[in-house]
Amino acid sequence: MHGSPTASAGTLIVGAGQAGLQLAVSLRAGGYSAPITLAGAETDRPYQRPPLSKSFLAGTIDEDNLALRAPGFYTDNDIDVVAASRIVTLNPDSSGASALTNGGRVIRFERLALTTGSRPRRLTVPGADLFGVCYLRSIDDAGRLRELLNAAHSVVVIGGGFIGLEAAAAARRRGLHVTVVESSGRLLRRVVAPPISEFYRQAHLKRGVRFRMGCGVTAVHGDDDGNVTTVELSDGTRLAADVVIVGIGVEPRIELARQLGLDCARGIIVDDQARTSNPSIVAAGDCTVQPHPRHPETLIGLESVQNAVDQAKVAAATILGVSRPPAVVPWFWSDQSDLKLQIAGLSTGYDEFVVRGDPATESFSVLYYRQSRLIAVDAVNQPHDFMAVKRALALGASIPATVAGDTRSALKVLMGAPDPAERLTVGVRP
Repeated sequence: MHGSPTASAGTLIVGAGQAGLQLAVSLRAGGYSAPITLAGAETDRPYQRPPLSKSFLAGTIDEDNLALRAPGFYTDNDIDVVAASRIVTLNPDSSGASALTNGGRVIRFERLALTTGSRPRRLTVPGADLFGVCYLRSIDDAGRLRELLNAAHSVVVIGGGFIGLEAAAAARRRGLHVTVVESSGRLLRRVVAPPISEFYRQAHLKRGVRFRMGCGVTAVHGDDDGNVTTVELSDGTRLAADVVIVGIGVEPRIELARQLGLDCARGIIVDDQARTSNPSIVAAGDCTVQPHPRHPETLIGLESVQNAVDQAKVAAATILGVSRPPAVVPWFWSDQSDLKLQIAGLSTGYDEFVVRGDPATESFSVLYYRQSRLIAVDAVNQPHDFMAVKRALALGASIPATVAGDTRSALKVLMGAPDPAERLTVGVRP
């Protein structure tokens, strides 16, 4: 190895996003007094990512509003933030564990935590590298995209998932011509039931967004200066585009985990204590997958702020050698124009759903069931339904599907008695 070793040891957290910062904060809150090094590849200190495709892209907030902590917080809590430094190799030798950055710096550590996050899945068609083809993951990405939208007329969004729809809503509110291209037959197919998919298609149509469903992208074309001009679809259609926003999913960053020989699937495999296959190494956030608590043969990845924060708290407890904090119900949200979707629980594996309310009013909910047991809710502009189901899941209670659609009664009134066997006590429960 080259470079000058630092004198610090303690815990090295690789990845300075939401999970990495929360892990550092939880360690200090738990009385951890050894050095903490938080190493991140970006030049910015930890910041919020969800607003990048929402309020930041819309121009209603700026970079100062995104910071997760004031600069003085890190000094006050003795957290060494090593920015613009990508860890390229890790040597976990217990006699002198160290990491090497791309700049040649050596960081000593005793405990290791991986919170490496994820990267956008790249578009792999001719012309994908033209100027104007954008991704949305970092402040730099969002800032560049915001500038491009200021001078744009036509925008093509590739991918009808949350990022794609949020970006489409932000672009449409600027008055731009927006077309969303989705290769499958419906929007948000991986995470919601058909009524939610169709509602969002209709709601965005009403707001002026156009859709090309069931079409793939075969090429991106540009002018002689290398600027994007059109997007070619699998049916031969060409869509005019000054800007192309790619939102076709993410890939967990697992290169360092593989270098260490850790068990990985789509992400780093961890247990309900956030331990990897090497029990001395923890991991948290978007880079991880974990066994579904009810279906352990299935590994799930939870790409949300809530999971990053709560899993990081668990990882900190493991490092501290104390009991893990109480388990919480997974939740997620998406703001698209004036539509707020709030999700509680995990709908994976549902065999029944109930629509509560009229989607045409843009205020309704879909409750999901498996073997007659409530497992999740998608609530559109219905915060009371979201909170009621979130509470029911935490208590181990259910709401009978036979009455869940009756809007004359609040869901909290329809909730049955808690079942101790279903109470959320350990791990992530749906």
